[in-house]
Amino acid sequence: MCFSPESRAHKGNAMAYQTLIVEREDHFAVVTLNRPPANALNRALVEELKQALDELERDASVNAIIITGAGDRIFCGGADLGEGFSGEDLENFVKFGQGVSRQIEQFPKPVIAALNGHATGGGCEIALACHLRIMKETARLGQTESNLGIIPGFGGTQRLPRLIGRTRAMEYLLLGTQIPAPEALALGLVNRLSKEGETLNDAKALASQLAKRAPIATRLILRTVDEGLNTNIDEGLAIERKAFVRVVQTEDALEGIQAFFQKREPEFKGK
Repeated sequence: MCFSPESRAHKGNAMAYQTLIVEREDHFAVVTLNRPPANALNRALVEELKQALDELERDASVNAIIITGAGDRIFCGGADLGEGFSGEDLENFVKFGQGVSRQIEQFPKPVIAALNGHATGGGCEIALACHLRIMKETARLGQTESNLGIIPGFGGTQRLPRLIGRTRAMEYLLLGTQIPAPEALALGLVNRLSKEGETLNDAKALASQLAKRAPIATRLILRTVDEGLNTNIDEGLAIERKAFVRVVQTEDALEGIQAFFQKREPEFKGK
């Protein structure tokens, strides 16, 4: 199977999608997984998610991204069992899906998961790859694959232990536990909880705030944290040092320092 389908042209430079809705607002974008009722992952959705990420990375007017799900019950219920495991190219599909989740994790602009409903299986894996997570207070998330006699395939066995520690992650992975929102918050799996109907609005407020930050500093923080967590402390400090030397020489750094002394809000330009 080919994982680089041809782009489908839309008016302007935007692309048309069959399984996603991509909207731009106030220097951020909202990507909605749109396969109701469960927004289940199939090959088309995963491929289109990569296309959307590629498009939004190139778009200089977009400084942050929200990923959410259509409806108000399920963010993403995981793989479409009716077609997710069919065909002879399964390993390549899993590798491709891992690459997309890694692309989210390494994205040079903040990515917020707006968990407006349950996020299980592959849906949980997408959420865990995001930099920040806002979750409806009645929702649940979890790597529930073992309930089906399988295991996570898009990074769940690797990210969950890194986020909450090996011991707790082992329990949730082995038992296929769905974690309620308050417990997810206590574990540090999510940043904030939202009231019913307010998850996307809360995510938009955060995205708008992030979009006003200095783009180069934001990008370097995202990269430095990601690279540093995958090495030892000394190498991590070296990565930070190089990034610091680079960022202090930017026009944005000068603007930020001048604004501080002039007691005004800085106007960052990404230069």
